[in-house]
Amino acid sequence: MAGKIRIRLVRSTIGALPKQRATVRSLGLRKIGSVTEQEATPAILGMVRVVAHMVSVEDVPNA
Repeated sequence: MAGKIRIRLVRSTIGALPKQRATVRSLGLRKIGSVTEQEATPAILGMVRVVAHMVSVEDVPNA
């Protein structure tokens, strides 16, 4: 089973390409500072890689 990651939007999507905006929305992020927790699957990690300049990522410790 893959672990979880916490994704935080730290930069605005105003100047981003439409595909990057769609990727941010599909990750569950809306406003700057919004946070979501996702499973660390290859699909999610690929989406994070596309918008790596706009988000910060950290591992979620097992609770």
